Amino acid sequence: MNKETKLRIHNITTKAALKFGIEAWVLKKREEQRLEAAQMKFLRHLLGITKLDKEKNQCIREKTGAQNIVKEIKQYQKKWLQHVQRMDRNRLPRQAH
Repeated sequence: MNKETKLRIHNITTKAALKFGIEAWVLKKREEQRLEAAQMKFLRHLLGITKLDKEKNQCIREKTGAQNIVKEIKQYQKKWLQHVQRMDRNRLPRQAH
């Protein structure tokens, strides 16, 4: 399987699993580190790079075209909050907020 196919599978499945239910998460620093580590582990494996190669995370993301998972999550949470704020007051997500 080529790199592009593996990356598409990652974006569809693995990222979806990592980001499941993030609307209500409060990310702590340790959780951010773990999410980023999981993403980087996959991307390194995809490119055949080990930690011994001492490639910087940013270089790996540039090679794969991937965005930092924590940034994606924070962007999604911001969009979700804006969506909830536009809801009618009688909707459950709005009441919980």
